[in-house]
Amino acid sequence: MAVSLDDIDYQLLTVLQEDADRTNVELARLVGLSPAATLHRVRRLKESGVIRIIRAELDPTAAGFPLQVYVTATLARHDPRSSSMFDDQIRALPQIIAADNVAGETDYLLTIVSRLPLIPAAVASDRPVRPGP
Repeated sequence: MAVSLDDIDYQLLTVLQEDADRTNVELARLVGLSPAATLHRVRRLKESGVIRIIRAELDPTAAGFPLQVYVTATLARHDPRSSSMFDDQIRALPQIIAADNVAGETDYLLTIVSRLPLIPAAVASDRPVRPGP
């Protein structure tokens, strides 16, 4: 069931999406509430699941990863085991910072970062995902 949100909730969500590191006092000032009321609303948005996670968005170049590429991946088979094996493989590669399952001719859109202007061989390989023995 969807959570009922009002204009202040939407303002809070917009401001938090722009910069989730804002203090509660700053959030309160921006949406026109007291700090206590703002804290209560943010907690309610978290507890209800509207806000799932607050995370940092890194600058790959500043972190020493000047190359960022997007790679599509298509699985040879579409059974649960093949998908699970592929998921395990991409989780094992720290250079893959995002893997989105997409619809269409391709199955995944991978976001890959690298310290070198070369894509690591393990990431760029053309090997199909095969079920194990």
